[in-house]
Amino acid sequence: MSAPDMKLVVVGAAGRMGQTLIRTIAAMPGVTLHAAVEREGSPFIGKDAGALAGLGENGVAITDRPLEAFVDAEGVLDFTAPAASVAFSELAAQARIVHVIGTTGCGAEHEAAFKAAARHARIVKSGNMSLGVNLLGVLTEQAARALSPDAWDIEIVEMHHRHKVDAPSGTALLLGEAAAKGRCIALADHSVRVRDGHTGPREAGTIGFATLRGGSVIGEHSVLLAGEGEIVTLSHSATDRSIFARGAVTAALWARGAKPGFYSMLDVLGLA
Repeated sequence: MSAPDMKLVVVGAAGRMGQTLIRTIAAMPGVTLHAAVEREGSPFIGKDAGALAGLGENGVAITDRPLEAFVDAEGVLDFTAPAASVAFSELAAQARIVHVIGTTGCGAEHEAAFKAAARHARIVKSGNMSLGVNLLGVLTEQAARALSPDAWDIEIVEMHHRHKVDAPSGTALLLGEAAAKGRCIALADHSVRVRDGHTGPREAGTIGFATLRGGSVIGEHSVLLAGEGEIVTLSHSATDRSIFARGAVTAALWARGAKPGFYSMLDVLGLA
C-alpha cells in the first residue's frame, strides 16, 4: 500500500518561485498543496493559490499565518529571504517537519540558526536545487583536485535576471565551495569577488568570481579552469525555474523518511 501524498506548504507563494512550486506540486505524484503563505500585508492574502499560479482554483487560500499553515503539514518549501527562512526553520523545528530551503544570500548567523533548527526538523538546504548544478559541483570538485593550483586558475562566472538581489549567486558560491573543497582550502580565505583598478598579477590559488545581471536570465553558471595554453570550461544553463521546484519537491519527499538533521542536495541525490 502506497503512502498518502505528502502535505506541503509553499511560503512566498505569490512570488515567481512560489507560483512555480505550486504548479510543480500539482504536476508531481506523491505530494499535495496543504497551504500557501505570504508575508503580512501582502495584497494576495485570501486569494486562491491555484488561480494565482494559473492552474484554476484549488481551494487553498493564501494566508499570512504560517503557524496555522504548518499544523498537520509534513513539509515546507522555502525560496524567500534569509530572515524569513530562519523564522520558518524555527516553526518547522517546533512542528518537527521537513523544511526545504532554496533561499540564497544567507550569512553565517542564518546558517547557524538552520543547523540549530535541524536538531528537530529535517532541513535540506542548497544554493541550487537542480540535479544538473549539483552534478556540476561534483565535477568542479574533481577537476579542482586534479589540476594544480600553481598552474591552473579558477574563475566562476554567473549571470542572472535584473531582479536578483544577492551576488555572487548561491549557485556560484556552491561551485566555489566545491572548488575549494577539491583544493583542500577555505573559500573565504581564497576568493576574489571584486577587481577594479591596478590590482597587480593574479595571486596563484585564488578562486575568482564574476557577476553579471540583466534581462530575464534565469541562471547561467560557468567554471573556467585556465592553464597555460588551454581552458577547461564546465557550465550549466537553467532555462526554466521548474528545475529548481522539481528538485525541491524531490528533496522534501526524500527527507520525509530521514532523521532530523541538516542535509544538502548531494545527500538527496546520493552524491555526498
